[in-house]
Amino acid sequence: MYLHILLHGVLAALLVWEINFIPYAFLITLTHGVIDAIKLNFQKPETKRSWFVADQIAYILILIGIMLLYGNKSIIYFWQNNEFWMLLTGIVFITKPVSIIIKTIISIWSPENENSPTDNSLANAGNDIGILERLFIFCFILTGHFEAIGFLLAAKSIFRFGDLNEAKDRKLTEYVLIGTLISFGIAVLAGLIVQALLLQLS
Repeated sequence: MYLHILLHGVLAALLVWEINFIPYAFLITLTHGVIDAIKLNFQKPETKRSWFVADQIAYILILIGIMLLYGNKSIIYFWQNNEFWMLLTGIVFITKPVSIIIKTIISIWSPENENSPTDNSLANAGNDIGILERLFIFCFILTGHFEAIGFLLAAKSIFRFGDLNEAKDRKLTEYVLIGTLISFGIAVLAGLIVQALLLQLS
């Protein structure tokens, strides 16, 4: 742990490369160590994920605070940047809100065994996979790599084919296909809209 927290301070000092920043790098090291010590002493196996999220948020807030203390005002202009808010809105929209939209749309076709207790899949795995897919598609569109979307769809089809083939349930196959196409369609549309808005600003 000591090497871990020391690495953060050393890297911060090296990346900024200003002698006046050394006390702030020490502050980064100290606060990082305090946060890690609190987490290690209070987290339990069942709360490990919650503590991980909490300490990551704490690290980010400390870094923002140090930026402001050091006199770097770029963070202020960053929050006033319209491009940032467009990107953030697009990213937030294609995560949980789109999951709720898709679930509502395809609920009328939900097969009887979709949430069967005998299903061996991870809890909420389908929802999380859908969110990751949409985030990838969103990034592919904004970076101009449309061909990667086809690769992603093909890869999912290959992995899903075995499960659907073993299930021998046509309704389940159609249900998954409808959900996938709606998810991909919304992600593509969101990416194109954000891309068009960003182009207008530039």
